[in-house]
Amino acid sequence: MRTYDKFYINGVWVSPIGQGISDVINPHTGEVSARVPMGNAEDVDAAVAAARQAFETWSRTSASEREGFLRKLAAEADNRNADLTKTIIDELGMPIQNAAVYQVDPLGVICESFADKAKHMEEEETVGNSVITKEPIGVCAMINPWNYPIWQMIGKVAPAIAAGCTMVVKAASQTPSHLFIFAEMCDAVGLPPGVFNFVHGRGSEIGPRLSNHPDVDLVSFTGSTSAGIGVSIEAAPTVKRVCLELGGKSPYVITEEADLEPAIAYGIDDIMVNTGQTCSALTRMIIHESIYDKAVELAKSKTEELVVGDPVDPGVFVGPMSSKGQKQTVVDYINKGVAEGARLVTGGTEMPEGLTTGYYVMPTVFADVTNDMVIAQEEIFGPVLVMIKYTTVDEAIEIANDTPYGLAAAVWAGDQDKAKSIAKRIRAGQCAINGGESNYEAPFGGYKESGNGRELGVAGLHEYCELKAMQL
Repeated sequence: MRTYDKFYINGVWVSPIGQGISDVINPHTGEVSARVPMGNAEDVDAAVAAARQAFETWSRTSASEREGFLRKLAAEADNRNADLTKTIIDELGMPIQNAAVYQVDPLGVICESFADKAKHMEEEETVGNSVITKEPIGVCAMINPWNYPIWQMIGKVAPAIAAGCTMVVKAASQTPSHLFIFAEMCDAVGLPPGVFNFVHGRGSEIGPRLSNHPDVDLVSFTGSTSAGIGVSIEAAPTVKRVCLELGGKSPYVITEEADLEPAIAYGIDDIMVNTGQTCSALTRMIIHESIYDKAVELAKSKTEELVVGDPVDPGVFVGPMSSKGQKQTVVDYINKGVAEGARLVTGGTEMPEGLTTGYYVMPTVFADVTNDMVIAQEEIFGPVLVMIKYTTVDEAIEIANDTPYGLAAAVWAGDQDKAKSIAKRIRAGQCAINGGESNYEAPFGGYKESGNGRELGVAGLHEYCELKAMQL
């Protein structure tokens, strides 16, 4: 069991001002896997003060110096890969066959990506008699989720370092250990004191203080839409920049001439890879009526092939839900789908075969779903797929856009040109074409209630910049 008792503030490990210890539960066993200290608003104040003081010198460092630290962090990520992977298995329950690839490996990749982009901060643009420059925005508060904790953390931290910002970071209560390890990494590479600081505590206390603190210039939040609204309200009086990556109910349009078997396999893997706990998961499969029945058969077969069980077993693809509460939420939605009249193709509310403990939900597929059903409109955040039938492309696009969310989407058609023509009409921040893989150089973020701002790529760097125009 991992035990921590200090925060990392101003380049040193310090005892929290707040009181109490939080137990981190392994969702496979239900047992304690780590214990971490609980801070309070005073701890936030101390961390922000350290970040504000450090900003005065860090913001004036050269791009090449900041690039060097990011490359050192990328190398250190390789050294700590096994430790970080274990935290994902123990605290999130993601199976070992996917934990490193999806959760931990991006740390080094994203550090290297923004090391390459640090030089953009020193570029100048001349427009008429004006010279336009970029400057770091200042002190940044970063509030991270439990479902992709390392990926989301470094997607905020790396561009902030590249830009010359300082930061205070908070992890989710279910998956905090990676942040203690990352602080050790920052210490190991000699990142200057106050550039990276972190605190831990109840979101209801720590979150508002990070959001409303007058010395914080930007808040980057990833989580639920309702919590993101709360962050925005807290931040509004100080008129700071707020970047939000929130919920999703992403559509996946499959056309009548699509290569159906790989199209279905792609969709099932996408939703089940983190037990459905992915904000961009393609949870609404929208299929042409001429191939609908075959698609349902394939989805059933593919889903039932997935191995569910102990995350440390290399043959397991689907692990437990992250917590007892999250399991109950998903079970409630499955019951709601049945009550609404959707056809339960496979899965359901019982424990998967062979399992008696842990927060497990069977991978579940619903057919004969209409887009006005609750299970088609609300984010379930579990291994639940809904399959919807359409007649015309216009109808498919109308269904795809008929949701408050707009984070991601996918289209599988007979050729890329047709798929792209459909994708352009879907209001979402990203769209996979015929099984296209994710790209850490592309901007990630949503439309509508899925948030604002972008992470990754050059666009991700720009979130941490202010533009200055000097008239000559």
